[in-house]
Amino acid sequence: MPLKLDIVTPERVVFSAEGIERMVVPGIEGELGIRPLHAPLMTMLQPGEMRIYRGNEEVVLAVTGGFMEVRDNAVIILADAAERAEEIDVARAEAARQRAQELLARRPADVDLAAAEAALRRALARLRVAEQRRRRGGGRPRVE
Repeated sequence: MPLKLDIVTPERVVFSAEGIERMVVPGIEGELGIRPLHAPLMTMLQPGEMRIYRGNEEVVLAVTGGFMEVRDNAVIILADAAERAEEIDVARAEAARQRAQELLARRPADVDLAAAEAALRRALARLRVAEQRRRRGGGRPRVE
């Protein structure tokens, strides 16, 4: 009895499928493995990599936070933002990483350091997912 999965952001449905055998998501307290017949669960997500397995297919996404509910072999993820590996604009993610690192290094008084740290975590998650795709032979990540 495989899982049904829906990943939704405020802008769009990023992923929707049935037949999911397992998935790994970046929970607020670490990675969570979800399989069919998982106990009901509601949790926050942190920026990171999400891996979805269905048959021989592995889908990798970068998520920037949100909420996940698991119930009755259905998983609903309400993500702040989510991108498939092939959708990631590497140049934009790298620029965001550099901006966040510079702010954290300078620590100006008028900057929200928690927001800068969150921006850095988001950028690093996007870059990790894009790099994994490149290493697995998924082609060169899109750069615009």
